[in-house]
Amino acid sequence: MSGAAGHASLRGALAALGGYLLWGLVPFYWRPLAAVDAQELIAHRIIWSLVFTAPLLWWLGGFRELFAALGSWRSVGLHLASSVLLTTNWLVYVRAVNTGHVTEASLGYFLVPLINVALGRVVLRERLRAAQGLAIALAATGVALQIVQLGRLPWIALTLAATFGTYGLLRKQSLLGPLAGLTLETLLLSPLAVALLLWRAQAGTGAFGHAPAVTQGLILCAGIITAVPLLLFAYGARRLRLNTLGFLFYVTPTVLFALGVWVYHETFGRARAQSFAFIWTGLALYTADALWARRGRAAAALTPDSPPGARS
Repeated sequence: MSGAAGHASLRGALAALGGYLLWGLVPFYWRPLAAVDAQELIAHRIIWSLVFTAPLLWWLGGFRELFAALGSWRSVGLHLASSVLLTTNWLVYVRAVNTGHVTEASLGYFLVPLINVALGRVVLRERLRAAQGLAIALAATGVALQIVQLGRLPWIALTLAATFGTYGLLRKQSLLGPLAGLTLETLLLSPLAVALLLWRAQAGTGAFGHAPAVTQGLILCAGIITAVPLLLFAYGARRLRLNTLGFLFYVTPTVLFALGVWVYHETFGRARAQSFAFIWTGLALYTADALWARRGRAAAALTPDSPPGARS
């Protein structure tokens, strides 16, 4: 690897790591807003994200890309579906953080890479390697064990994993970059978000104008909190291999897990530990298989098709 390429990869890794770290630390932002209804918080997040991303997209010259997407019914439908999934993910995540379920939220994001593999098999008909199939089976065993031992479905984890995984699947079919995609998604949902906030303001139940000044200031920061990690991720994604990017993703659920157990002191008994052990084992197997496959492809690329003497 050349010096310039090495520096670009290092900058990309640091940017992606920063984005993932911020996503993991975001409970510190949402917890002080626990008194505000989660639906109202998400409505504010949609609007202030649009307020933040639209001028930035214009400054970067991306409005032509956005208008082209708006001119295609397929593109609008695709991003409308992805925006609903993203909003559902946001809503469940905020409720999980503000009701003391950060550890279960971390479980959901630990499951995302394996959900992606499963979706690739079911939806895209991609072939599974034996290790990938075993990793998914181990994760499924961990979830089943949690259902049996805790006596309930870990719906927060499963919803977060399913919505984020399916969102990623839809975004892979989009031609828009991360910033333009987020701008379009928030644009499509902004009428509903505005309507909800106007209705709550009319009823006198909205936080704006009634909550303490600190709370209102935090709400206004929702666009920055949403967009900055995404931009760091996008910068890293352009400069890193997909395997490296996927490996760094584990930073987010690891930080969430640490916050849930050691900062917010959520219950983490033997039953939950056993469930996580199966899922972590599946992730370790999945990661090892991905690294092995990457080494195999690199070795194959370096192997000549024919002996040097046979070439003209």
